[in-house]
Amino acid sequence: MSKKPNKLGKKPKDFSDKILKILSKNANKSFNYKQICAVLELSDTKSRNEIIKDLKILASKKQIIETEPGKYLVKASSQEYYEGVIDMTSRKTAYFVCDELEDDVFIPFGNLNHALDNDTVKVYVYNKRKSRKPEAEVVEILNRAKEEFVGVIDIQKNFAFVTTANAKMYTDIFIPKDKINDAQNGDVVLVKIEDWPKKADSPFGTVIKVLGKPGEHNTEIHAILAEYGLPYDFPIEVEAYANKIDTSITPNEVAKRRDMRDILTFTIDPKDAKDFDDALSFQVLENGNYEIGIHIADVSHYVQEGTILDDEAYNRATSVYLVDRVVPMLPEVLSNFACSLRPHEEKYTFSAVFQLNNKAELIDSWFGRTVIYSDQRFAYEEAQSIIELKSDLIPAEISLTGKEYKVPTSIKEAVLKLDELAKILRQKRMATGAISFDKVEVKFNLNENNEPVGVFFKVSKDANHLIEEFMLLANRKVAEFIGKQKKTFVYRIHDEPNEDKLFAMQGVISKFGYSLNLKDKKHISSSLNKLMEEVNGKKEQNLIDTLAIRSMSKAKYSTENIGHYGLAFDYYSHFTSPIRRYPDVMAHRLLQYYLDGGKSVDAENYEEKCEHSSNMEALAAQAERDSVKYMQVKYMQDHKDQEFLGVISGVTEWGIYVEIIENKCEGMVRIRDIKEDYYTFDEKQYALVGAVSKDLLQLGDEVYVKVKNADLIKKQLDYTFIRRK
Repeated sequence: MSKKPNKLGKKPKDFSDKILKILSKNANKSFNYKQICAVLELSDTKSRNEIIKDLKILASKKQIIETEPGKYLVKASSQEYYEGVIDMTSRKTAYFVCDELEDDVFIPFGNLNHALDNDTVKVYVYNKRKSRKPEAEVVEILNRAKEEFVGVIDIQKNFAFVTTANAKMYTDIFIPKDKINDAQNGDVVLVKIEDWPKKADSPFGTVIKVLGKPGEHNTEIHAILAEYGLPYDFPIEVEAYANKIDTSITPNEVAKRRDMRDILTFTIDPKDAKDFDDALSFQVLENGNYEIGIHIADVSHYVQEGTILDDEAYNRATSVYLVDRVVPMLPEVLSNFACSLRPHEEKYTFSAVFQLNNKAELIDSWFGRTVIYSDQRFAYEEAQSIIELKSDLIPAEISLTGKEYKVPTSIKEAVLKLDELAKILRQKRMATGAISFDKVEVKFNLNENNEPVGVFFKVSKDANHLIEEFMLLANRKVAEFIGKQKKTFVYRIHDEPNEDKLFAMQGVISKFGYSLNLKDKKHISSSLNKLMEEVNGKKEQNLIDTLAIRSMSKAKYSTENIGHYGLAFDYYSHFTSPIRRYPDVMAHRLLQYYLDGGKSVDAENYEEKCEHSSNMEALAAQAERDSVKYMQVKYMQDHKDQEFLGVISGVTEWGIYVEIIENKCEGMVRIRDIKEDYYTFDEKQYALVGAVSKDLLQLGDEVYVKVKNADLIKKQLDYTFIRRK
C-alpha cells in the first residue's frame, strides 16, 4: 500500500530498512523511537513521527516484536548474521563470500563500514525489496587481511595522504604531520593503518618505510615485496646465527648415515641456479635392476626447531622468485653453500632410494639420511643435448663453461637410462588420469642495470621431465609410506576442478573449434590433455592454457589427505625442495621422527602450519606475477612506436584485452578507442558488436595494436587499436 503524498507532494521517508539494521546489529537489546532517532541523528518532529509510524508497521508485519509499550526488539528469524570474507570490486562496491551462502551477497559502498578487501567480517544479510536480491551490511570487522599498504605520498602543509595503485583499495590513507617519518613528497612508502575513527572518511596511518622514487627499479621491486608483506633481507641476528652453524662434514655425523659417496651422482638444474636442492644417483645392480637415489639437501640437520633460524624460515615459508632476483627462505650461507648440492663436494642429504626394473616398476624403496658426493653439475640444456644427440660431447654454445667438453661414458649412460625410465613413469601417470600443464613461461633478458632488453619463453623438454618424474616419485612414495601408517603428515592436496568454470571454459574454447568431455573425472583429464596437445604452438595456446589452469582447484598443504587430482596420485607430499619450501622441511622432520619409531603427532598444530604455508605460497605467487607484469610494462615502454600483432584474450563491457603474440604482454584497448565502428558488449556472445557493421571482436581474433600508455606504478598497459589482421 503506497503512502499518501504530504502537502509538498513528496512521499514521507521510509525508515524501515534503517530500523531493521539498527535492531539487527543490537539483536538482544530493545529500542524505543527516541533511541533509534538518536542513532540516526534525527531531531525534527516530522522524522520522529515517521520512525514511530514505521515501528508500528514493522510490528504489525511481525518483523519486530514490541517487548513492552513503545520498546521494540528484532524478531529472531530476522537475524541473518554470517561470517565470511570481503571481495572488493574496483568500483567501490563489494561482495560478501561465505561457505554457508550459495551465492555471494552484494554490499553497497555505504554498507562497508570501513571493511577492506579480503577482511574477515560479520555481516547482516537482508532483502532490500521483495523483487531484489539480498544485500549485506558489515556489522563487525573480525580480522583485517592487511594493515600495511604501499603507495605514493602527497605531502600538504599540515598533513599528508598516501594513495595506493591497488584498484580494490577504495580510500587513501591520512598521515598526520608527525608520522611522515622523513618521507619526501612523491616517494613510494610503506604505511601502516593504525586507526579509523568512525566519522573519518580515511583511515589514519604512519609511514614505516620509505621505498624510494616511483619508477626506479629497486623501488618498484621492493614495493612489490612490501605490498604482500614479504621481506627482502634477513634480520642481522638471523644472519649471525646462520653464519655460526658448523657446516663441516664430520666422521661422527657420517657414521649415523648411509654412505653413498662412492655411487655415481649428479645434479641437473637451470643454468643460472645457485641453490641445488636435489641430486640423482644411479647404479646398475647385480640382478639387472637399477638403484636410483633421489637425494635432497638435509636442511633439517642445520635448521633446528625452536631456533630463530627456524622461526624465520617458517614465517617466510617459501623463497620468492622475482624477475631479477630470488628472495631466499634461508640465509645464503645455507641456501647457496652448506645445503646446496654443489659438484665435487660432500653433502648431508635426506634420500629416497628406489630399485626399478626395465619397465620402471618399483621393486624396493628405502628412506633415510645419507651423505653424498656430486660428480657432475649439468644445466638442463647440457642434459638435453645428451638425450637428443645420444652423445657424450657437450657443444660450447650450451656448455656451462663456454667450452666444448666430453662427459664420462658412465654419466652419459646414466642420463639416457634415467630418461628412458622417466618417460615410462610419465606415460603411466598420464594413463591413470594425470593432467599435463606445460604452460609457457615468460622470461626476460636483462642488462647490467636490470633493464629488459629481450623476451624469451621457457619450455619444458625431456631433461626437465626427467627430473620432474623422479621428484614426483620421491614425493609420492614418501607420502604413501607415512599415509598408509595412518600417521599425521604434511600432504600436498589438489581437489577436483570446479564444474562451473569447466562449463564456462567449454563455452570459450568452442569458439576455436575445441571441446571437452565433462562426463566424469577420467574423461575430463583425458580431454584436457588432448586439448593441451591440440593447442600447442597455436596463437590461442596461452589463452586456453590460462583458462584451463583457472578451472582447476588450487593445490595446497594439509594434514587431511584427499589425494592430488592433477597428478592422479592418492598420496602426495612436498619432500624435494627444503631449501626453498618450509613444508618440505616439515616433511623431512616428520619422516625421520617416524623412522625412529615416533607416535603420530598432533594434527591440529600441523594443520595450522599447513595453512600458513599455503597462504605464504599464494602471496609469493602474486608477487612473482606482479614482478613479471612490471617488467613487461617496462619492456613495452621502450617499444611505443612499434606495431604489434596480438590475440584478443578477454572481452568486457569497457573494452578488450589483447595479448601480444611475440612477447605475451597483455594490455587493454578501451571500447571508446576503437574508432572503426561504435561497439557495444554482447554478454551472450562474449564479444563486442559493431552497431553499423555488425562485425564482432571476440576471443581469439587477431588484431594489430600499439602501446598507448605503459604505467609502471599501476603495472598496467593500455593499447591503441589499429586494425584487424
